[in-house]
Amino acid sequence: MKVALIQSSPKLNRSNLGDVLALVEANAHADVVIFPELALSGYLLQDKLYEDAWKIEELFPLAEASVTCDIAIGAALWDEGKVYNSALYFSQGKLHHIHHKNHLPTYGMFEEGRYFVAGESIESFATPYGNAIMVICEDLWRAETISAIAASDAEIVYVLSASPARGFEEDSLEIESQWDALLKATALLSHNYVVFVNRVGFEDGLGFWGGSRVITPMGNTEYLLGLFECEEKVCSLDGRLKKLGRYLVKQQ
Repeated sequence: MKVALIQSSPKLNRSNLGDVLALVEANAHADVVIFPELALSGYLLQDKLYEDAWKIEELFPLAEASVTCDIAIGAALWDEGKVYNSALYFSQGKLHHIHHKNHLPTYGMFEEGRYFVAGESIESFATPYGNAIMVICEDLWRAETISAIAASDAEIVYVLSASPARGFEEDSLEIESQWDALLKATALLSHNYVVFVNRVGFEDGLGFWGGSRVITPMGNTEYLLGLFECEEKVCSLDGRLKKLGRYLVKQQ
């Protein structure tokens, strides 16, 4: 299985769809193309949210593009009269699954709870490449999320993120170290591949650090993208590792 990590810098408006479609086309040799949280919208929408959020029918071009490869992408989404911070999975010409972000940070630099409605569930779903789960950024900073992933029948976890840079140290970034620990713990406890795609770029002085990566079911970093720069990388996942991790659990 090949996954394309698209570490992009979305604009803070509705012009991102064309750029996304071009990136999908350029990486269509992958099985799944993964974009960051709110890749179709930008992060700091605030009062523009209700004007710029997408309706599902407006995203038909992504459904069309998914005939060639599956697409996982983040967007501000209208759904039954409410606006959610959502992760959408397109496959085989249709919108296949939606995850609404459960945990909306509303502290410090974050104001998501003021604008979005929170989702209420985390569910696995079938894809042509095995069962998957999608979560969005702050979702993974909750023990109950990792527990739900571990209890599910998922074989791969997609983590879509818009994590701002903070905790600058002499030769490292504290937030990157914290995320790395969370991602590895999720992989080890659920025995799944974990694919983390974080955005880059700046919005009103808020900078996003990137550092997208793939963690194996054994907790090892298999692929790692750079910091602060747009980057695309196609990564090959070894299905035998998933089977080995589950086999070892059964033997305990």
